[in-house]
Amino acid sequence: MANKIKDSGRMLIAQNKKAFRDFLILDKYEAGIVLAGCEVKSVRERKINLKDSFARIKSGEIFLHNMHISPYINSRAEDIRPARVRKLLLHRREIIKITGKMTDKSLTLVPLSVYISGSHVKVEIALAKGKLKSDKRRDIEKKESDLEVRRALKSRSRKKF
Repeated sequence: MANKIKDSGRMLIAQNKKAFRDFLILDKYEAGIVLAGCEVKSVRERKINLKDSFARIKSGEIFLHNMHISPYINSRAEDIRPARVRKLLLHRREIIKITGKMTDKSLTLVPLSVYISGSHVKVEIALAKGKLKSDKRRDIEKKESDLEVRRALKSRSRKKF
């Protein structure tokens, strides 16, 4: 249980690291997800992939596309496709707020992480704006400079002793 988030008792299952690299995250929302029983067992075994997944709003509901959940080995349910469209569960007010923000700007909904909170599987989705190549380069340069500063401080503190 090394992946527990300390402050809230959530167990992190999967993270979409590509979303943090490719998008500027504006707002985050916690949503439930509709899963079959065998899918929940696969999620608990961490057989899930969020790469290239996204969410869309259709007729007042939010659906998650391209999230791959590998089939549970001991299951007899063979008709469940691994990359099927799954419904996200949010309050109506939140869906209306997200819809309003998405119409104003060129924003997209991306899943950031999947975790287990209590006995429920939750998805953290975010309103995000795509980064330009120059923004990505600037982020990489900033990370590298921060790393160099930390190394210099670390070597300086070692020389004192």
